[in-house]
Amino acid sequence: MGLLYGIYTGVTGALFPVLSPFFLIYTGITGRYRRHLRERLGLIRPKTLQGLGPGPRIWIHAVSLGEVRVAESIINTLRQVLPECTILVSTTTEHGRALAEERFKSGIPVVYSPIDFLGCVRTALCRVGPDVMVFLETEIWPAWISEARRLGIRTALINGRVSPRSINGYLRLRPFFKGFLRRVDAFSMISGEDAARIRSMGALPHRIAINGNAKYDILAQVPDPSLETLMRQTLALDPSHTVIVAGSTRQGEEEMVLDAYVTCLDAFPETILIIVPRHIDRTPDIVKMVQRRGLVCQLRTDIGEGKAHRTAKVIIINTFGELFKVYSVATMVFCGASLVPLGGQNPLEPAVWGKTVLYGPSMEDFSDARDLLESARAGIRVATPEELSQKLLWLLDHPEEALAFGRRAREAALKSQGAAMGHANVIARLADKS
Repeated sequence: MGLLYGIYTGVTGALFPVLSPFFLIYTGITGRYRRHLRERLGLIRPKTLQGLGPGPRIWIHAVSLGEVRVAESIINTLRQVLPECTILVSTTTEHGRALAEERFKSGIPVVYSPIDFLGCVRTALCRVGPDVMVFLETEIWPAWISEARRLGIRTALINGRVSPRSINGYLRLRPFFKGFLRRVDAFSMISGEDAARIRSMGALPHRIAINGNAKYDILAQVPDPSLETLMRQTLALDPSHTVIVAGSTRQGEEEMVLDAYVTCLDAFPETILIIVPRHIDRTPDIVKMVQRRGLVCQLRTDIGEGKAHRTAKVIIINTFGELFKVYSVATMVFCGASLVPLGGQNPLEPAVWGKTVLYGPSMEDFSDARDLLESARAGIRVATPEELSQKLLWLLDHPEEALAFGRRAREAALKSQGAAMGHANVIARLADKS
């Protein structure tokens, strides 16, 4: 720990003053990171912390949108387990912060996380003074974790996950990770596989627990019929429309989905396709793919109240944060990042709406959710683009079977609740020892 961590802090400490002027120039020119820059440097305003009460102080770090949703699930349960606690949430991305502020309102302060330089994290930790520092999912911050330990702050990795795609990279640097993972007080992991991987990286076995995925707790409670009503009005869709949604697609997948869709159009010409790319900056490329196949598409930003009426059969969602709502209008859903080797997309998000769910062979990041659906005969795995076409055609030709898949998917998603309580109990025990 000493040598490698010393090198890490020495290098980052030396780079910080060198790179700071360039970072400030970049911020001034582009406007990125300008908002709340002081917070990113650890200078959290005392006014922001005024609402924190005298009870055990829990700082939860949720990087972006997905982690914020997990944080919401855990916080809701933590307030039952430890009602006297006071909570602060930090995010890294602007979209994550916006969602956190929307969900937590004024009840929980939301800040940007400090840069992982020793001075920044030390300043932030001293200003907040948490009893427990919680990192969600795969957030392993060397300086932050080590400085928290030095200050006597208990630390935990909650809803922890280590994907099969990333473990080899971690293991190459095992001596480095082992050193500061030994300083983490608790690991509350999603699955046995995640627990085994974090243990192989150097975490102490007696500090590891398996409590499931807290994201599923909040999913089973979220679906609101009004969301579906609004989305149908916005996209000019009614329940009689047959809609295929391709969610969180990555480069290389849109071509496969579009080819499968064109095949379906021969037999079912009224079918509508909605593509929700993971990275909306790829929208112009996707538009060209659609046009090359002789199809017409419309962008989400051009449709809706005060804008154009949807007339095209292909819709591209080029906005953030609408994937879950778009799932509500689907007949069947293909989960992206799975026909390319990128780990998949959460299949329980469409499942909780009662939709038929399809995905490719690469679902390593959501293997627990995939297994849950398949054990209930509610998930459909496709190995190739050709098989995707075949399965979609079969489902379109057998609507009652498609509905049955959706019902079983919904039931499976509802049974997946309970993880948030396990994770909250881990945090509560740490707070009790502080």
